[in-house]
Parts: sequence; C-alpha cells; structure tokens
Amino acid sequence: MRWMITTAAITFALDQIIKVWVVHLLDLKTRLQIDVWPPYLTLRMAWNRGVNFGLGASDSDVMRWVLIAVALAISAWVVWWVHKDAMGRLGQVFAGLLLGGAIGNVIDRLLYGAVADFLNMTCCGIANPWSFNIADAAIFVGAIGLVLFTGEKSRPKTP
Repeated sequence: MRWMITTAAITFALDQIIKVWVVHLLDLKTRLQIDVWPPYLTLRMAWNRGVNFGLGASDSDVMRWVLIAVALAISAWVVWWVHKDAMGRLGQVFAGLLLGGAIGNVIDRLLYGAVADFLNMTCCGIANPWSFNIADAAIFVGAIGLVLFTGEKSRPKTP
C-alpha cells in the first residue's frame, strides 16, 4: 500500500500545484489561452462540468455531487482492490496514479464546481478541440496500467 499512497500523494500534489500555477498565477482563467509551443502545446482554459471530454456536462449542482460521489466510490474500490489482491509495486503505482488524479479532480469540483482543464495538444495537422489536465492524464495511465499489468496473468506462478 505504501507505493500506492506515495504515488497518489505525489500525483495529487503535482496536479494541484500546476493547476494553481497555470489557472491563477498565469491567470489563464482570465486570459483563456496561452501559446506555449504552437501548434503542439497550448494552454487553453476549459471548465469541465462532466466526465472525460465534457460528456454528461451539466450546470446542475446535483450532477456535480454525483460525479464527486462516483469518483470517491471508484477510489475506495481501487484501494480495496489493491489491499485485497496484495498488489505488487507496479500495480500500486498505477493505482496511485488513478487515485491521485481522481482526488485532484474531486478537489476541483469542490473548489470551483468544475474541473480545471488547460492542456491542449495538437499534432500532425489534427486540431484537438479538447483540453485536459495532469489529473486526467494520471487517471488514464493508471487505469490502462491496472488493466494491462494486474490480474492473474501478471502474477508470478508459485510452485
């Protein structure tokens, strides 16, 4: 559990520090867009009131609290799963990424009523209309890692 907790704490702290820096200190909430390395990286402010890519977005306070409850329930389930399966270091790191990201986005919903998304990346002539944040990337990597690198097939066989 130590690796999961450490990874979650680091992920959460990085997410929140970078959000404060970009949204408040660079004042992206007012400026709305800052070209960092055009066209590859742009900071573009987006307040996400839904799940990934704004799906299910609603200005309803009920939806905000439902999304907070779902994130906390999934986080609790992941902690239970890691504990129950006595996951190794790699599984715990992926779980920590997912947890740290989920809690980072929960804090946003509590503080702002929405998740602060601001990273916009474009490549190869394809204009990306969506923004994301460090927490979103951590959740994605953590979930994919848990699917690919945990479970019965990933455990060493004991004689």
